[in-house]
Amino acid sequence: MFSKSTIKYIQSLQHKKFRDEHNCFVAEGPKVVQELLTTGDFNCKSLYALQSWVDAMDQELQQYLSGRIWVVKDFELEKMASFATANQVLAVFERKESIAPVSVKNELTLALDDIRDPGNLGTIIRTADWFGIKNLICSNNTVDQYNPKVVQSTMASLGRVNLYYTDLATWLPAQKPVPVFATALEGKSLHSFSGTREAIVVIGNESKGISAEILQMANGLINIPRYGQAESLNAAVAAAIVLYALRS
Repeated sequence: MFSKSTIKYIQSLQHKKFRDEHNCFVAEGPKVVQELLTTGDFNCKSLYALQSWVDAMDQELQQYLSGRIWVVKDFELEKMASFATANQVLAVFERKESIAPVSVKNELTLALDDIRDPGNLGTIIRTADWFGIKNLICSNNTVDQYNPKVVQSTMASLGRVNLYYTDLATWLPAQKPVPVFATALEGKSLHSFSGTREAIVVIGNESKGISAEILQMANGLINIPRYGQAESLNAAVAAAIVLYALRS
């Protein structure tokens, strides 16, 4: 059985303070762990798995393991896991440093103004990866990219999209002459922006939208046409629709 200190250490990585302190994060479940291992974007420090998972593990995976494999019991994995049901394997990875400064010239870039829901951020990261978006610029109050729920929903996209956290109110004006577009109900139809090849697109907070300060910095406002009665769109859904329109 593992020492209490090992279990406590892994549990601590559920919190941003300790992820920052140890420069590590946790991934749980066979699919996400395997994807993060095989992409090689993150260094695996240690892996904890049930014997059944180790026995069934593809031998090619071992070449990606720089750390030790610990065989654990169900109840040990449950103590370390952040999700209600432990899922065969858990791995501790080293975080990557964000690429900075970020170049936005001749690129489509997303800026996230205080996205708080981990599921939304995870979906936005995967969507950005799908549409070939290299960089996400996140306000300092946007949820941490290494939050367990974000990691779980991004899979390998977490290593392919660069997330840079900064003060948007300071960062955006410094990107001129690249235009800034913001999603807003009072904007022009997104069809007017089709084929845009260079821009920073701001997606707002789930409940408050884009702050007034950031909205004033926009060179144009993008509206997603509404055909029904819903008051608003989920932030991740809005990001996907806008990126599809701009890439068309």
